[in-house]
Amino acid sequence: MQSPCANPAVNPATINTLASCAWVRAGEPLCLIGDSGTGKSHLLIALGSAAAIAGFRVRYVLAAKLVNELVEAADEKQLNKTIARYGRVDLLCIDELGYMELDRQGAELLFQVLTEREEKSSVAIASNESFSGWTKTFTDPRLCAAIVDRLTFGANIIETGTDSYRLAHARQQRQTTPA
Repeated sequence: MQSPCANPAVNPATINTLASCAWVRAGEPLCLIGDSGTGKSHLLIALGSAAAIAGFRVRYVLAAKLVNELVEAADEKQLNKTIARYGRVDLLCIDELGYMELDRQGAELLFQVLTEREEKSSVAIASNESFSGWTKTFTDPRLCAAIVDRLTFGANIIETGTDSYRLAHARQQRQTTPA
């Protein structure tokens, strides 16, 4: 039975299928797309946890933190080692992709990580922007197209919608709380 707080835009059967981790075994990407408060990060963490429990090597990172780490590694001449480290995990979960604009160097370095993993190891991302809006994050149109291509080829794409659970919960609390 579906819990009353579950997002109606997300099919529970799809999540159960993803929790089997066949997509991780096959090296397929996963894209969770939707507005803030729609459960993307929760799903990303839950599916990453399911993969870890199943014995896969999983790493979770915020997009901005990953890009900052890559820029620092490039400055310290440790980029190849850092990219290789991200290439060794079975599932790389990148959260909050699309929340902030990346400079050209950051976008190019992220592209290198995605290319290293392409069709070998899974990447799961959570983004508050639809793919068409990624030109705000990746300002070079060709690089943006290449990143979208790598993340969507053979991907499982789940749109979590626009209705924030937190906002709806706050409204409900306000209506049920005596004044």
